[in-house]
Order: sequence, then C-alpha cells, then structure tokens
Amino acid sequence: MSKDETENKSEVARLLKQIDLEFEATQLGMSGLAEGAARHEFIKAKLERVGVYETELATHVGKDEANRLVCEQYVKVIK
Repeated sequence: MSKDETENKSEVARLLKQIDLEFEATQLGMSGLAEGAARHEFIKAKLERVGVYETELATHVGKDEANRLVCEQYVKVIK
C-alpha cells in the first residue's frame, strides 16, 4: 500500500469518526433537557457538520459512496 493510499484511508477513518460523533451528539440532543428552538438549533448545527464531513469524504471515495457511508453511520448510531 502506498503512502497516499494509507493517508487516504486514515483520512476516511477520521471523517467517519467525526460523523459518528456528530450523530451521537444529535441523538443526545434529541433526548436532552433543552426544548424548542434551542434543541432544534443544536441538532441542525450537528447535521450541517455531517454535511460538511460528507462533502469532504466524497473527495476521497466519491459522492455515492460517501452518501452510503453516512447513511450507514446514521443507522448504526441513531437507533
């Protein structure tokens, strides 16, 4: 495996971990004490970050694969 391939896999793993963390925070936000607009804004901000990570992920694996991976992470975390 070349250095570029290793770095690419490492970056993909990092992005997937960040996506997991954002989804976990979103799940906690849905069950937290905040109500109404505050909760909505928190969840919205987390999901917007997921979108940023997905776009970055797409540069490494392609748009369709990035979308598939994000959906897979979502199902895994948000049960």
